[in-house]
Amino acid sequence: MILLDTHAAIWIARRHRRAAALKRYPRLYLSPVSILEVQFLLETGRLQGAMPDAVTALAADPRWFVDEPPAERWFLAACEFVWTRDPFDRLLAAHARIRGWKLATADEQLLDSLPASDVIAL
Repeated sequence: MILLDTHAAIWIARRHRRAAALKRYPRLYLSPVSILEVQFLLETGRLQGAMPDAVTALAADPRWFVDEPPAERWFLAACEFVWTRDPFDRLLAAHARIRGWKLATADEQLLDSLPASDVIAL
């Protein structure tokens, strides 16, 4: 199973070439963390060209399933990732870890800090 980093989901939604490698995976998952991160990106002006209903559309996109792991286990696992102060990265890495899934990402810090077997580099 593959958990999408926030940018991976945005790239799929925008049909960006960097997401092409994910077409071969039949089941993709999105974390609720990515839904919140997209809202933050919109509010701070770091996500340009998004539709007014981008957050709702992201959550409802049929190309993936939104997965909701148990909060206590998820947040305790996030406490283990002391190599970052980014709460979104911590929660995404923890989500993938507790599910035993690979995290599809282009984030250099995630790629450098997580075992290569736990990620799909985009």
